[in-house]
Amino acid sequence: MSFLNLRRISFLAALAALALGSGCGTPPKPAQRWAFFPRSPNPPRLQFLTGFSSDRDLGRDATFTEYLTGQPPDVVQLAKPYGIAIRQGQIRTCDTSLGAIEIFDLTKKRARYFAPRGDGKLSVPINITIDADGTQYITDTGRNQVVIFGSDDSFVGALGGKDEMKPTDVAITTNRLYVTDLKHSTVRVYDKAEQKLLFTIPRDPVNDTNRLYQPTNLALDGQGRLLVSDTGGFRVQIYDTEGHHLRTVGQQGTAPGYFARPKGVAAARDGTSYVVDASTQVVQMFDAEGRLLMFFGQPGESEAGELVLPAAVKVDYDNLDYFQQFVAPFYRLRYLILVTSQFGPSKVSVYGFIEKM
Repeated sequence: MSFLNLRRISFLAALAALALGSGCGTPPKPAQRWAFFPRSPNPPRLQFLTGFSSDRDLGRDATFTEYLTGQPPDVVQLAKPYGIAIRQGQIRTCDTSLGAIEIFDLTKKRARYFAPRGDGKLSVPINITIDADGTQYITDTGRNQVVIFGSDDSFVGALGGKDEMKPTDVAITTNRLYVTDLKHSTVRVYDKAEQKLLFTIPRDPVNDTNRLYQPTNLALDGQGRLLVSDTGGFRVQIYDTEGHHLRTVGQQGTAPGYFARPKGVAAARDGTSYVVDASTQVVQMFDAEGRLLMFFGQPGESEAGELVLPAAVKVDYDNLDYFQQFVAPFYRLRYLILVTSQFGPSKVSVYGFIEKM
């Protein structure tokens, strides 16, 4: 074997080692300056952990083939995200601009676009909710339907006929689907197995206290209550699962505890609720009784964790291991809060609810 061939083999072997090392490399390093909420001198309750807008931000490296060919890695980039869900190490985000779902695999540090064709084609996907068995419910305001896919991304069917409703979000219980309907200013409640309409919310005689003006986002809390973000009513309405009104949180305004443009809503197991305000560009936290606890994410600060036109929020307890590396020393991560921003450097921001060890 010639000396030239030996050098070529050695060079390729070195590239292979580099590519393998990169593929299994450590994720991005946490910021050296921790971003806590509320700000010091208050004791921290939340920490901004990390943010990303593409798979490159997840620590994605070039493959061996890309090193050999000199081609830069293809980048899956979020354009204008709204809804978000996380399950089994995958973050799925509705991109309203691209008409697709972007799937970020936290284990592989890779991403791909899910843009089905045929009967399952998406037009303007707004929100995504994933059931315990992996069934995906995607509200599409271009189709005016809830488009349903299996855990393997196969098309299952669609809920809603032509011009029947304008759905924007779905909440799921064991046997029911709760679907916001902008067209009729209600929440439609279906039997999950038969997809038969059971009733609409509110159930009580409608008055200004319990009515909905522009219901956009949903969440179910640990007490089995349904939280409805009413963008047009500048408030969050809370009902029981049978549709009877329980409480109103917030009113029109821009001060803490008020809403100018409420959108995404989520709930932790202890009853703490998170409400996105796209106008003031913060997420506000309330206790189970509707009392304001704090807010976070306001733009224009030098520290990490700011939000730019935020849209959706989700709480997650099942994927903590992927983000533990970002937690500040001497703190324990209890759960995650994921928030989408439609603009700005971080289209997905991940916060952690933390406590002292």
